[in-house]
Amino acid sequence: MDLAFTPEELAFRDEIRTWVKDNLPADISQKVHAAMRLTRDDMQRWAQILGKKGWLGWGWPTQFGGPGWNAIQKHLFEEECALAGAPRVVPFGPVMVAPVIMAFGNAEQHKRFLPGIASGEVWWSQGYSEPGSGSDLASLKTRAERVGDKYIVNGQKTWTTLGQYGEWIFCLVRTSNEGKPQTGISFLLIDMKTPGITVRPIKLLDGECEVNEVWFDNVEVPIENLVGEENKGWNYAKHLLAHERTNIADVNRAKRELERLKRIAKSEGVYDDLRFRDEIAKLEVDVVALEMLVLRVLSAEKSGKNSLDIAGLLKIKGSEIQQRYTELMMLAAGPYSLPFIFEAMDAGWQGNFPGDEVANAPLAANYFNMRKTTIYGGSNEVQRNIVAQTVLG
Repeated sequence: MDLAFTPEELAFRDEIRTWVKDNLPADISQKVHAAMRLTRDDMQRWAQILGKKGWLGWGWPTQFGGPGWNAIQKHLFEEECALAGAPRVVPFGPVMVAPVIMAFGNAEQHKRFLPGIASGEVWWSQGYSEPGSGSDLASLKTRAERVGDKYIVNGQKTWTTLGQYGEWIFCLVRTSNEGKPQTGISFLLIDMKTPGITVRPIKLLDGECEVNEVWFDNVEVPIENLVGEENKGWNYAKHLLAHERTNIADVNRAKRELERLKRIAKSEGVYDDLRFRDEIAKLEVDVVALEMLVLRVLSAEKSGKNSLDIAGLLKIKGSEIQQRYTELMMLAAGPYSLPFIFEAMDAGWQGNFPGDEVANAPLAANYFNMRKTTIYGGSNEVQRNIVAQTVLG
């Protein structure tokens, strides 16, 4: 196993670093480094900049308009974007539904949906979780009944991230009650402007509406919006969830936030506390270990070996690390971590620590928000069971 980058890979990293430095808007980067609120325009603007370059679908093969990068190039691209302060690409379009459409959709669906995803023009949402069907996703009840050349969809999805901005949504729906629950699920692409769809934002502790409820009341969906075969959606969902769990690990953002934690600790004077610095050191060791795990996967792919099937393990460690660095930031800032009056921060009233780190960035709000990471994308308890079965049989 060789974890060292080749001269060609290092040259590629320099190319990416230079391009991101020249093209990432400074106002967006500043918000990301200070953990300030990103608007829909901020996220969409960066997505369209990447789309114009042909890099929003950075993991796509060339036949679908992607750059055709190998696994190491994709990793270096993600790392340079994260360290530069680029917003995390909203994954539902380019990272999640696009690979499903590529793998299981037909030629007409490729032509119809992929260009809008690649350009960043179309905002996609994910319709998986329901009240009572989150970790046990196979128990979902949203129903799609075939009537002629269309499906009639009724039901509810919840915890739909940024669904208030969605223009299209990919949904798991029940098309059969026969056999095992998994065998009666289908994968539909639904235009959110269709009559009968209602989006209701859910206000969280920090006052933000990051997640939503989405209601379907006799929503008509053309049969051509079915991906693959009817009642085979569970297989497509598993394909997608492997991408989601790897994406959740997000080791590159962890490296960036680790440095921010150090800046906050130094500004607050707690970096000299040996016990607190021990906690930072333990976190840094785990971030490096997670990165080594990712690089092992990349090394296997590079050498032509079978990639390690460790999406669940990456999700477990990555999500726990995210929770730990947000907790340590909050502890370091003390009372400064509490305010999350976004209007005041947007107006520049938040002040700064002595080291110019933003004082009233919503550290406590981020801490509470990150409690979700060990639950979504398949709870960590479920992932541990999967890892145990893989290892022990």
